[in-house]
Amino acid sequence: MRVRDGDGDGGGEVTAPPQHLVFAYYITGHGFGHATRALEVVRHLVAAGHDVHVVTAAPEFVFTTEISSPCLHIRKVLLDCGAVQADALTVDRLASLEKYHQTAVVPRESILKAEVEWLNSIKADLVSDVVPVACRAAADAGIRSVCVTNFSWDFIYAEYVVAAGNHHRSIVWQIAEDYSHCEFLLRLPGYCPMPAFRDVIDVPLVVRRLHKSRSEVRKELGIADAIKVVIFNFGGQPAGWELKREWLPDGWLCLVCGASDTQELPPNFIKLAKDAYTPDLMAASDCMLGKIGYGTVSEALAYKLPFVFVRRDYFNEEPFLRNMLEHYQCGIEMIRRDLLTGHWKPYLLRAITLQPCYDGPINGGEVAAHILQDTAVGKKYISGKLSGARRLRDAIVLGYQLQRAPGRDVGIPDWYSLSEKETGVRQALTYHDFNGSAESSFEDFEILHGDMQGLTDTMSFLKSLSGLAGNDPRSPEKQTRERTAASVLFDWEEEIYVARAPGRLDVMGGIADYSGSLVLQMPIREACHVAVQRSDPSKQKQWKHTQARQLANGGAVPVLQIVSFGSELSNRAPTFDMDLSDFMDGDKPISYDKAKEYFSLDPSQKWAAYVAGTIFVLMTELGVRFTDSMSILVSSSVPEGKGVSSSASVEVASMSAIAAAYGLNIAPRDLALLCQKVENRVVGAPCGVMDQMASACGEANKLLAMVCQPAEVKELVNIPTHIRFWGLDSGIRHSVGGTDYGSVRVGTYMGRKMIKCAASDLLSESLPSCVPTLSGDTNPEEYEEHGVDLLKSEASMEYLCNLPPHRYEAVYAKNIPEVITGDAFLEKYGDHNDVVTQVDPKRSYCVKAPTRHPIYENFRVEAFKSLLTAAKTDGQLSALGELTYQCHYSYNACGLGSDGTDRLVNLVQEIQHRKTSRAGGPSLFGAKITGGGSGGSVCVIGKNCLRSSEEILEIQRRYKAATGYLPIVFEGSSPGAGKFGYLKIRRRSA
Repeated sequence: MRVRDGDGDGGGEVTAPPQHLVFAYYITGHGFGHATRALEVVRHLVAAGHDVHVVTAAPEFVFTTEISSPCLHIRKVLLDCGAVQADALTVDRLASLEKYHQTAVVPRESILKAEVEWLNSIKADLVSDVVPVACRAAADAGIRSVCVTNFSWDFIYAEYVVAAGNHHRSIVWQIAEDYSHCEFLLRLPGYCPMPAFRDVIDVPLVVRRLHKSRSEVRKELGIADAIKVVIFNFGGQPAGWELKREWLPDGWLCLVCGASDTQELPPNFIKLAKDAYTPDLMAASDCMLGKIGYGTVSEALAYKLPFVFVRRDYFNEEPFLRNMLEHYQCGIEMIRRDLLTGHWKPYLLRAITLQPCYDGPINGGEVAAHILQDTAVGKKYISGKLSGARRLRDAIVLGYQLQRAPGRDVGIPDWYSLSEKETGVRQALTYHDFNGSAESSFEDFEILHGDMQGLTDTMSFLKSLSGLAGNDPRSPEKQTRERTAASVLFDWEEEIYVARAPGRLDVMGGIADYSGSLVLQMPIREACHVAVQRSDPSKQKQWKHTQARQLANGGAVPVLQIVSFGSELSNRAPTFDMDLSDFMDGDKPISYDKAKEYFSLDPSQKWAAYVAGTIFVLMTELGVRFTDSMSILVSSSVPEGKGVSSSASVEVASMSAIAAAYGLNIAPRDLALLCQKVENRVVGAPCGVMDQMASACGEANKLLAMVCQPAEVKELVNIPTHIRFWGLDSGIRHSVGGTDYGSVRVGTYMGRKMIKCAASDLLSESLPSCVPTLSGDTNPEEYEEHGVDLLKSEASMEYLCNLPPHRYEAVYAKNIPEVITGDAFLEKYGDHNDVVTQVDPKRSYCVKAPTRHPIYENFRVEAFKSLLTAAKTDGQLSALGELTYQCHYSYNACGLGSDGTDRLVNLVQEIQHRKTSRAGGPSLFGAKITGGGSGGSVCVIGKNCLRSSEEILEIQRRYKAATGYLPIVFEGSSPGAGKFGYLKIRRRSA
C-alpha cells in the first residue's frame, strides 16, 4: 500500500478521533536522527490531543523545544544501543554486538516483564518505532505495534556478525523474531530490505518543519545573503577535530554543529549552540558537509541542500540513503583523507553547482500519525492477501544487496522498478554478457602483445574498455560514479596493460595451507581483470580533487588513481587516489605497519589495499621505485565473501598488470608469494599462500598440487574425465579477516608450540641415556621408546603437517588441551611464533581441534591425490567423497562451520544415499566446506554426467526453498595469471 497524502508541506494536523488515545513511542538508542524523525510524528499525535509516552535515551531538549504540552511524557530508558562508534565515522562492530548483548539480551526477561507492566499501567493503545524488544513486549501485553523506519536492526547487525563471530548470530535471529510481532511497517524512503516485517505501508519523507526563513536565520547570525555558507554536521561527535581557516574557499563561512565548549575555531567558522534548530540552519546554508543519516538526508532533500558526505564504515543503511541522495542530484562524496587533511575546496565548489531535484511529499510525519491513530482505534490497513508477498520481495532485494556478486547478478529485478525510481538503486554493472559477437565491440583496440586465448570474459572486459573510451562524462545521460570516473582514467592514445587472474575452488587442503599441507586447488572460470597505464606525472589525466591537491602541494608528483567496478554493489568508494610519495619515508619505503595503518584510516577505501598494496610490496621487497604516475581499473567477476579467493585474484591480477607495465619479470610462484605479503602485511588478513598460488600458477581443468612449505608446486594433476567438481555458494559471507579464522589459526600455532615444547622435554629426558646405551649398560628399549632423531626433528618442526598422524596420536595428542586462555598460554609458552596473528590474553582459544585438523588433512589430501589416478570405479569416487566429508566435519570441529554449508553438504548426502529406481547408482559422492570456512562455498565431487548436473540444480532449488537464497554455482575452469600472461593494447587511431 502506498500512501501519498497532502502536497508535502507538512503543515496539516491530524484530526482527533472520537476517543482519547495513549501511545508508547520507543525510540532506538542510536544518534539524534531517530529522535528527530520520531519527533515529527509525535508532534502530530500530541497536536491531535493524544498522550504520547516517549521512551528514549536522547536528551529531553530534542523533544521539549519543539513540543510544549502536558500530553508529552518523557521516560529515560535505554532498551537497545544502536551501533557503537569509535569516532564520528567508525563503527565498532564487535562492540556494537557485545553492548546490545549486555543491554538487551542478558536482561531480556526482566525488560519484557517491566515493559509489559508499564504498558498496562499507562493503558497504552499502540506501541511504535523500531526498538525490537518493544514489539515483543507489546504482543505480550496484548497491544498492537507499528514500526516507523527506513531500516531495522536485524539488517544492520547481520553484517556485523560476519566480522564479530558467529556466536552473535542469535542476536540477529532474536531481533527478527521480535519484529515479526509487529502489525506492519511504515516504511520511509531510502529504506533497507526488512524481510522480518509481515507487511509494509510506504509513507513520504518525515521531515522537521521550518520555523524561520533563510534571511531571518542569516540576519540573526550576522551573515550577508551573498556569503556562501556550509553547515558542518557530524551528529555532535567531531568535537575534537582541529578545523583550519584555509580549508574553506575564500569568502566562505562554516557553521559548526556539535562543537565542544572548549573548542577554538578560526574566524571563518561559527560555533552553533548545542540546541540550535538544525533544519532552519540547513535551509539558510548553501551546502552541507557531514555523514549520512536518515535525518540529514531527508532534510537535505526536502530543503534542496547539496550534501557533501563522507562514508562511514559498516553503516549498513548508508548505501540506500546515498543512492537516494545521488538519484536526486543532491550528493557528492568526499574521500575521508581529504576531510581530515582539510582538502575541502574542490568538493564545496562542486556542491554549489548541483541542482537538487527532489519533488516528493515531505509530510511523512502527518501521514504516519494518521495511520498510527487509525490503527490504535482498530482500523485494518493491511489486506490479508498481500501478507508474505512483500516479505518475499524485500528478502530478494536483501539477497541482491548483501549476497553481492559483481559480474554475475543482473541487478534488482524489473518488478522492483518502483523502488529503483524512489531510491536511485541502479543495476549492477556486468561485463560478462558475451554473446559470441564481441569481436566487433573491441576492435577499437589493437593488441600489441599477448593472446586472449578465446576467453569470453576477457573479450567482454575489452568491450567495456571500448565503451569507456567513447563515453563523455559530461553527457546528460545518468552514469554510475565508477563509470564516470573510469571514463577519464586513461589516455586512450597510449598503451594499456591488461592482466587476468582467476579465483579458485579449494578441492582439498583449505586452512591446512599455513601449516604446510599439500593442497589441491582448481582455478575457476570467474576472474579479475586489471588494466594499468603509466604516464608522466605532468600528463596524467586527473580527477578534479586530485588536481586541486597537486596544485596545493606545489606541482606534479607521481599519483596513483584506481577505479573499482562493482562498488555500487557494496558500501565502498568506487575510486581511490594517493600520491605515491605517501609510501616513502625519505628515500626508503615506510614500514608495513604504517602502510597497513594508512589503508585502515578510511574503511570505505580499505579495498584499495589489495591493489595499491601490490605497489608497496614491489617497492619494499624488490626495491622498485615508481617515478611515473599510474592509472588502474579493476573489474572482477569473482564474488566477494564466497570462499573462492576474490582477494587473491585482485592481488595477482594487479601485480601482474603492474609488472607488465614496468617490464618486471617475476615468475608466477614468486609473484604469488609477494601477493601473500600484500594480504598478510598490508591488508592484515592472516591467510596462507594457496589462494595466490592457485590464481597465479594454476592451469585450466587441472588441480594445482602444492606443498605449502612455503609454496612448492608439486605437479599439475589432470582431472580425470569421469570426475567433475562444482562450487556451491551458501550465501553466508566469508572473510579470512574474520575473528573465527584468525582464532583457529592462533589455536593451530599454539598446538604446534606445545608439541615442539613436549618434544624438547622428551628429548632432554632421552639424551642422558644415550651414552650408556652405546656401551651396552642400559636397556636399548629406553632409547627406542621415542627415537632421538625423531624427537629432534619434532622439537624443531616448522610445519605442523610434517608430523604424521600416528606420531601425533601416540606421543602428543593426550597432552593437547581442548581450550586454553591466551594469558595461560603466554605465561607457559611465551609466544606462538606466528608473524601474522597475535594472542589475545583475554580470549579463550580452541587448540585440540585446530591442531589435529592439519595433521590429518595433509594425510587426507595425499590420499585424495593418489586416488585420482586409481581405477575408474564407483569405489574410487566413494573413497574420494568420504575424504571430503571427513575434511568438512574436521572444519566444523575447529569452529569454522556454518549452518548454510552444513545444509548444502547434507543435501549432497541425501541425494547420494537416497533410494532411487534409476540405474547406475549415485552421481554425487561428496562435499566439503572450502577455504577459510565460516560460510562461503562448498566443493562437491561427482561424476561428469548429465544426471549430476541435474542433481546440482536440485540442490540449488532445495536450498532456496529452505533458506530463500539461490546458491551461485561455480563450474568450469580457466588459466591462471602466469598462463594468461598479459595483453598490451592501444586504441586504434581514427
